[in-house]
Amino acid sequence: MEIWFYHLTRQPLEAALPILLERSAQRGWNAVVQATSDERVNALDEWLWTYTDDGFLPHGTARDGDGELQQVFLTTGAENPNAAKVRFFVEGAAIAPALEADAAYDRVILMFDGNNDEELQGARAQWKLLKEQGRDLSYWKQSGQGGWEKMAV
Repeated sequence: MEIWFYHLTRQPLEAALPILLERSAQRGWNAVVQATSDERVNALDEWLWTYTDDGFLPHGTARDGDGELQQVFLTTGAENPNAAKVRFFVEGAAIAPALEADAAYDRVILMFDGNNDEELQGARAQWKLLKEQGRDLSYWKQSGQGGWEKMAV
């Protein structure tokens, strides 16, 4: 399992996350997005229906039911009802507890806002913890053009 840290510097989460979710869908991967608050889950739920004029990302939450049928599942918990191959952590959600749930992810991605000191410090703490556990980590930072550059492993 690969664990990638995505350091947002040029775009907010709302701009970057849908692009990465679309790429995951193109790979045939279901995804889980884990936040720390119901408010963020609700905001992402609304955003993913309307973020672009020419499409939307099929998704749902536990409130919608049928989690196993959702291409993208939004949650605050460690569950993986759609057998996701990729899991995104936002808003400082802790990675380690979801990995303990014995989930078989191909990739785990922590997205954090480099302009938010709390998220930045939280990402550093998670990096340290996961590195101490011997996990396979990579650090990606947004380039000036909004793409991603691999900065460290």
